[in-house]
This record gives sequence, structure tokens and C-alpha cells, in this order.
Amino acid sequence: MTEDHPAVLALQALVRHPTVADRDPARTDPAPFTALRATLAEHFPRLHGLERLEVEPHALLVRWPGRTPGDPVVLMAHLDVVPVEDGWTHPPFAAEIHDGAVWGRGTLDDKGSVVGICAAVEELLAEGFVPSRDVWLSFGATEEVSGTTAVDAVAQLRARGVAPWFVLDEGGAVASGAFPMVTAPLAVVGVTEKGVTSVELVAEGAGGHASTPAANGPTARLARAITALERSPLPARAPAPTLELLRRLGPQLPAPLRPVLARADRLAPVLTRVLRAAGAEAAAMVRTTAAVTTLSGSPALNVIASSARAGVNLRVMVGDTVDGVLEHVRATVGDGVRVEVVERNEPSPVSPWDDDAFRLLERVTGEVFPEAVPTPYVMMAATDARFFTAISDRVYRFTPFRMSKEQRAAIHAADERIGVQDLLDGVRWYRRLLQELPA
Repeated sequence: MTEDHPAVLALQALVRHPTVADRDPARTDPAPFTALRATLAEHFPRLHGLERLEVEPHALLVRWPGRTPGDPVVLMAHLDVVPVEDGWTHPPFAAEIHDGAVWGRGTLDDKGSVVGICAAVEELLAEGFVPSRDVWLSFGATEEVSGTTAVDAVAQLRARGVAPWFVLDEGGAVASGAFPMVTAPLAVVGVTEKGVTSVELVAEGAGGHASTPAANGPTARLARAITALERSPLPARAPAPTLELLRRLGPQLPAPLRPVLARADRLAPVLTRVLRAAGAEAAAMVRTTAAVTTLSGSPALNVIASSARAGVNLRVMVGDTVDGVLEHVRATVGDGVRVEVVERNEPSPVSPWDDDAFRLLERVTGEVFPEAVPTPYVMMAATDARFFTAISDRVYRFTPFRMSKEQRAAIHAADERIGVQDLLDGVRWYRRLLQELPA
């Protein structure tokens, strides 16, 4: 029974630990992380016999010595998860199996990858396999809160002189239903990711009693600023990885459209306009986005706010800069609203896709998921991988699990789940990757 497979049991055990981190480390409950680390050791004892470096808080860095130490690879995942919300069909931390899937927070993001990597290494260690080069496993514990554990891991690797041939973190998946008219799943490998920058729009005033409102108060100014920002998006353009994705999609489309995508680089302006009009997911592929995510104002219904705030999450497209985006935001919201920068991150450098490392990922994907079309893409979400660009020119983002559109939408939402067979195929993908590392 596949439901009794050690990898499935390990995933269930890990999901049952609610490892929710907080941006303020003092507010993070350490008990679930401590319990999860013990569970990892229980399910993967051979892996825990390897050299382990402690990365605080709660993260793990492991070295698996290869036949040669030079040009190692790094496989990454993270142990923390986002909080849960209402609306789950099955309890989010029970890790129950229903309809052939393990349901629970973290099954896809990102404990499934933790188990996929660990199970592959554990199996190969049991078989006496030695990789052709050193393999490092880096499991962060603050990815969801933009914490420092990945930064600390990079610092430890750099201190040891480790310069990875490539780094592989979570990212794109074997995604079905990703594009209209494309029936084949796409194995999308992130070769870069947007920069994550957060700001707060702040409007201030005298406040007072709601019975005597003054014109142009903080909430009115803030509302106008939000509306102006939504009506003034940054210019759109298709970066090189997006054009390559479109070119590779060409053979999957109806015959009349294939010549158009075969010339994607020469028709970039036209294709950019098409993507802009194809819905939110496609539009985000061609521009920096701004999403208003938090709002605060008066503490009571009969009190005029003296300070109104809106949090804005900006995803900075490759080719744009944080300074340029902030200049656009300030000019758009105008006077009377202050822009406070909470965090700023530039887009990541673009890793090569016409390269032996990327071709290895393509080849292994073809073995395990022959139905899929491997392709580079720009990842919209942020990962810990962005910190590893400081020590490697080849940083890729790929989660080797089949995911439907519904499953992708459940990440950071209710009803997150992974198919049991999809988890096991992911273990097989990591196994083949480790076995096929060149000398």
C-alpha cells in the first residue's frame, strides 16, 4: 500500500507539528520546531548520521560527502509554514489521507519537499550509494517570515569555501492547467524570482469625534492613494525567461499559433499585451505588481482616525529596481500620504537555462514526468533561494510534484494537499537527480 510508504508516514508526522514562525522571533513557539526536528531524526536516521551544522533558530544544514568535494550541489526546503485559516475540509494539522491525498498545512509548501529530499537521501544511503560530488541539504525555518536562517546557512557555506555548482529550492511544479489551450503539464523551473518589497502608506491628521468630520481626513487621503496606485500599474514587458517559456509552449498549441510563439523574442511587445489581458496570473508575468494587503485606521466606529495605514506588497519584476518602483509609488500616491519602506529586496539574478545544470534538471524531469514540458520561468513568489545567489550563479526553483490549478491555489490557503503517488514520484525525482550528478 502506497499509503504505508515510509515517505508518506514521514510527511504525515511532520505536518502534525504546527511549525508556524513569526516575524518577531520572540513570538515563535519553539516547541513544534523542536518536536519536528526529533521527528526528522526518527524517520531519517541515516541522514542524521551525516555531518550536521546547526543553524539557529531550528534550521538544519547537512553535508553528504561525495566522491569529490568540488563543485557541490545544494538541495533546499523549509520547515516552517504559514498560519491556518477557516474553511478547511479536513483538519489542517491532522495530516489525514482522503481521496488519495495527504491533507494539511505544509504538504506542498514545503514539508513535501523536505520529505522528498530526505527520503531520497535515506534510501540511497541504505543502498550504500555515494554521490559523485558533495551534496548539501539546507532546511530553513523562517522562510515564510523572511527570516535569517537561510542567510546564516549561506554564511556558513561561504566560510567553508563552498561554491555550489547549482542550488535547487522550492518553486515551480509539474503544473497542469497553467495556460489556455495547453493540455500538457508544464514543469516550470524558476531561473529567477521577483524581488519582494513591502511598504506602508500612511496618512495622518487630527482625528476627533465622528459627529464632526473634517474634509480630506486621513482615511479619505489613504483611499485616494490606494485607488490611484491600482489605476497606475508599472509598465509591462516580457523578460527573457518568459519569452523562452512562450517559445517552448509553441509546439503544444494549435497549429496556427505555433509560428507566432516560435518567434517570441521578435514579437515580445505583442505577446506582452496578450499576457496583460489574459488574467491576473498571466499579467503578473510581465510587470511589477502592487497588492494592498493590510488596512488599519480608527479603533472605534465613532472615532475619526488620526492615522490610517495600508500595507502594500510589491513584487519587483526582473529589469525593474526597488528604487524605481518606490519612486513610482511616491509619485502616484502624491502629497499627504507618506511611504514607509518595511522591507526591500531586488529581483534575483537570472540563472542560465542553456547550461549543463539546467539540462540535468530537464533530463531527470523527462524520466519521471515524461508527459511534462520543462521550461524556465520567472517565479512570482519569494524563496530562501534568493540568498544563495551570493554563492552560486545557478540557483533554480522547482518542486517536483504534480499540482493541479486547484492545488496551487490552496498554497497559503485552505485545503492544501498532495497526492500520495505524487509525493512518491517526487522522491523518485530527487533520487534520480542525485544518481545522475556528473563527476
